[in-house]
Amino acid sequence: MANEAESGVAKGWQASQVYAMAAICLMFGVALGYLFRGSESRGVQASPAAQTASAPGAPAGAPQQMPSLDDMKRMADKQAEPLLAKLKTDPNNSALLNQVGLIYKATHQFQDAAGYFQKAVDADPKNVAARTDLASCLFYNGDSDRAIQQLQQSLSYDPKDANSLFNLGMIRLQAKKDPAGAVTAWQQLLKLNPKLASDKKAAVEKLIAQARKEKLSE
Repeated sequence: MANEAESGVAKGWQASQVYAMAAICLMFGVALGYLFRGSESRGVQASPAAQTASAPGAPAGAPQQMPSLDDMKRMADKQAEPLLAKLKTDPNNSALLNQVGLIYKATHQFQDAAGYFQKAVDADPKNVAARTDLASCLFYNGDSDRAIQQLQQSLSYDPKDANSLFNLGMIRLQAKKDPAGAVTAWQQLLKLNPKLASDKKAAVEKLIAQARKEKLSE
């Protein structure tokens, strides 16, 4: 990654760069979004703003197009309004903070999302789902070291957490170019989750095989 990204938070990204990152997330299939779904599985759906949509104010029937980052920020702010209102009277509600973070994450506002996820884990350090989402946003912002630290912290609370182990492998492989480390994380995932659904188990096994090939080619 560029030096700017490695410094912590990649600032001043153009829309094309963020869309490219979103495409990478989809390419991972499940990567930091994730294979097993994390806190989003608890009743919070990804915002439509993260999907292809007509820009605000576009005529009815106009061709759909990817909204700009500013459009997505406005959509996220609007969607988050009722939750932010609740937080004024309950600022340390980890679940609410997590939901706000998910809204901003879904609209690719990763820095804003990370802020809310950080508050969520500060309020409840054992909120593993929020911590895993925080790690994802840190990775998207270019801070893979802190992302790994957060995942390791998650695993200190729940060593079997499939999301944390899966994402740890992805970050080790994609950001750290450490296929051996990725394989270790994914093998641990399979070992500690013997009742994993067959399709998810097959996906992890495929990734392990691919990582081993990368290691052999080094």
